Amino acid sequence: MRAPETTFSYPYPHPAVTADVVVFTIRDGRLSILLIRRANPPYQGDWALPGGFLDIDEDLDACAARELAEETGISGVYLEQLYTFGATHRDPRERVISVTYYALVPQDALATPRAASDAAEVGWHAFDDLTSLAFDHTEIAEMAHRRLVAKLDYSTIAFQFMPEAFTLSELQCVYEALRNQPLDKRNFRKRILSLDLIEETGRKRRNGKHRPAREYRVRHPKRVEIIK
Repeated sequence: MRAPETTFSYPYPHPAVTADVVVFTIRDGRLSILLIRRANPPYQGDWALPGGFLDIDEDLDACAARELAEETGISGVYLEQLYTFGATHRDPRERVISVTYYALVPQDALATPRAASDAAEVGWHAFDDLTSLAFDHTEIAEMAHRRLVAKLDYSTIAFQFMPEAFTLSELQCVYEALRNQPLDKRNFRKRILSLDLIEETGRKRRNGKHRPAREYRVRHPKRVEIIK
């Protein structure tokens, strides 16, 4: 005779899970971050990162992409998991664990974001001018920036900010905006060209009265490569 099925009772409460996204781009030569103004409590009216609760049948990566699209209208950008934040009182509503991501938006793809879902407003903010955000989102944004800067030394992460064609001066401006410090022009160009990760397009571009500058493109723009 078949044994009756056993119904298990779990004595532990189940925390809620969210996916929150730090969205970076370069605007007017400055590192910028995309924020939403919360339409509902808690922290109603405060600026926060885009994000929201994970559906029960949803993958984490899918949740991050969905929430980003729903709250800002941005999709199809580079998205990478950052860290898990789980302090017990980080959300006044209930026990919430946040799996965080950061996204990188190319400079030539700066369509005006649109507020939707539970976002009353959405807009780009200079990272250096960042003030206190809702929940622990200031801490999340600062960690994302540290991770991004650290990856500059061993990966092609900065190329995700570039348009299809760019000059070496434009690429250097991205590195300088991320690091918030000037770089030596000769050393920067020597290092970038030695990596053999970009190639000339065969075109030149004139900016002001300067000599025309060579245009380059990334050899493998769809992926972030590790630099050995």
